[in-house]
Amino acid sequence: MPEKIRRVIRVAVPFAVMPAAVIAGGLFSGERLYAWMILLMVILTQLLFMAGFERRTVGTRRLVIAAVMTALSVLGRFVFAPLPGFKPITAIVVITAVWIGGETGFLVGALSALISNFFSGQGPWTPFQMFAWGMIGLIAGYLASPLRRSRVLLALYGILAGIAYSFFMDIWTVLWYNGGINWALYSAALATAVPYTVSYAVSNVVFLLLLGKPFGEKLQRVKIKYGV
Repeated sequence: MPEKIRRVIRVAVPFAVMPAAVIAGGLFSGERLYAWMILLMVILTQLLFMAGFERRTVGTRRLVIAAVMTALSVLGRFVFAPLPGFKPITAIVVITAVWIGGETGFLVGALSALISNFFSGQGPWTPFQMFAWGMIGLIAGYLASPLRRSRVLLALYGILAGIAYSFFMDIWTVLWYNGGINWALYSAALATAVPYTVSYAVSNVVFLLLLGKPFGEKLQRVKIKYGV
């Protein structure tokens, strides 16, 4: 894939095409067509992932790592299912992105939402979750250097990621309830979700501080050994 096309994809897909598709899906697709929106998100996620590497061998190795991290993320969601809002998904997505790359982090975030929802329930909310966790990973990849060096910044990013995830998912809540954006309803949804938002943020910090160093060291060794 030519470098210019890769650069266009890496900007246009996550910052223009995906958000437009997700919002349009929330407005127009309804209950019956959400599967097509999920399929579109999967295709766009794969396209973004492929645009993140130059050589096929590198992409294959990253895909293996992404598969392992996604499996751990999905497993973690099930293990902590009795604790609403307390899940390791965001932490695993961020760790993947920081040490392997933002596009890989996006892939892990999107697939974690998709695969775990086959058990916890698919629906029109799935594309929103795929995009939200994917973007948390992608942006973490952009901030990889400072996040690797500072546990404080890593924890702070976990807090902001928890807040951002809640804020974005409440857009889906308003679209589903109202059929369009209503700022009064959105403000009410944000206020109602405060306990869950706090739980998201706290769990992100806990899991990032617990998993960041051991997982990061292992991923760094794999990255050096296999030239990922």
